[in-house]
Amino acid sequence: MITIDLSGKTAVVTGAGQGLGQCTATVLHAAGANVVINFFDDTSGDNRRRAEEAAANLGDRAIALAADVRESAEIRRMFDQAEQRFGPVNIVVNNAAIIRDRTLKKMTDEEWQDVIDTNLTGVFQVCRAASERLVEGGRIVNMASISGVVGFYGQVNYSAAKAGVIAITKVLSKELARRRITVNAVAPGVVLTEMGKTIPEEVRAGMIAQIPLGRFGEPEEISNIILFLCSDLASYVTGQTIHANGGWLG
Repeated sequence: MITIDLSGKTAVVTGAGQGLGQCTATVLHAAGANVVINFFDDTSGDNRRRAEEAAANLGDRAIALAADVRESAEIRRMFDQAEQRFGPVNIVVNNAAIIRDRTLKKMTDEEWQDVIDTNLTGVFQVCRAASERLVEGGRIVNMASISGVVGFYGQVNYSAAKAGVIAITKVLSKELARRRITVNAVAPGVVLTEMGKTIPEEVRAGMIAQIPLGRFGEPEEISNIILFLCSDLASYVTGQTIHANGGWLG
């Protein structure tokens, strides 16, 4: 029997208080890893509550840590706290992302910059900090998107950021290879997370019509791909973008 065992390893998952990030943290934890559930500490306190509840549900091998992925000092502090609790970090999953959809004509400077800062610069900031902390043979998995490959109407900011994530992944796979750190990306189609469920029904119907499997993805299906990339089974996979979209992008 082939099993994936991450016992003794520590994984940092950004934006893990809900949705795909939380599902990924849960899957990595089930495989034996210590998990850091990162969250952005918004003024409402909702993100903190969700992240701390998720960590409490997982138990002693999980901790919720606040850090704004746009701020390098906060990221460094998060890695310090992770190492103090669990020891060296082995795995980083860059999942934190936001959407501010609008057509180019109507998009504001702020809507453009907010998405670029979180979805692209945030990945750069976390990868830079991780490159200094990850043990030899570590894993980085960056969340890209089908939107970064085909480009969706009204997502010029999101598509640009996710295309940039794919480029970052390719470059870092070369720069970190000497330490046997693999860097890969996962590019899902539409996944039934809180974000995916906000898509209007008529738009969803048009999307499903283009998907050979005839449905959207489930968070667990994407998290299982991330689990594989974080495991020893994927030791010779680096610089790749794994497309998981039900055949939408063949």
